[in-house]
Amino acid sequence: MAAPEPDPRPSPGTSPGQAPDSSSNPAPGPEPLTVPSMSAGADFVLRPWEMSDLPLVREASLDPYIPLITTIPAPYSEAAAEAFVRRQWERAATGAGYPFAIVRSRDRRPVGAIGLWLRELPEGRASLGYWLTGTARGQGVARAALRTVTGWALRDLGVPRLQLYIEPWNTASARIAEAIGFRREGLLRGWQQVGDERRDMAVYALLNSDGPVDGRAVTAH
Repeated sequence: MAAPEPDPRPSPGTSPGQAPDSSSNPAPGPEPLTVPSMSAGADFVLRPWEMSDLPLVREASLDPYIPLITTIPAPYSEAAAEAFVRRQWERAATGAGYPFAIVRSRDRRPVGAIGLWLRELPEGRASLGYWLTGTARGQGVARAALRTVTGWALRDLGVPRLQLYIEPWNTASARIAEAIGFRREGLLRGWQQVGDERRDMAVYALLNSDGPVDGRAVTAH
């Protein structure tokens, strides 16, 4: 799993998505985004989050790692799970990024999540993060989803640089990133809060000008 960008949480005294009023003429925010549905190979589909995905949130809440790097609620409650799904909708509505649920085609069962986060897009870069439930790992799901979103971001959106943050112990995610074309650029010490401690993260990047993505051509913008 690659560490997702943190989910937005409301500050004390504000409503979700509402920043404290610091100016009588605030600058306009990013435009709302429409999360598309996309095929991720023959076996999986990426689509916007739905309230029907609460069983996925429940399964993820039982994982020892996913709640540490996301705001998946642990322990699980239906109210907290619904709030999590609404946060994904809010991220698109506020222009923060594209959150996708990863869904198995044959039975429409959601098995994970992947997101493209645009907070640093004005500087020409965006970040990716994903997670899978335990039953979906080792089946090529992460590679299919990451390849699909990476190619879409580079070719269709024209993002100049994509970044992934992976804990050094997570060799499986590192292999997936490198197979698609990401290059390890260095180690960021104490980069991210994971549970109760600051953790190092290895940074992987792929430029629009780097060439093929997992064997597929990328058109430089």
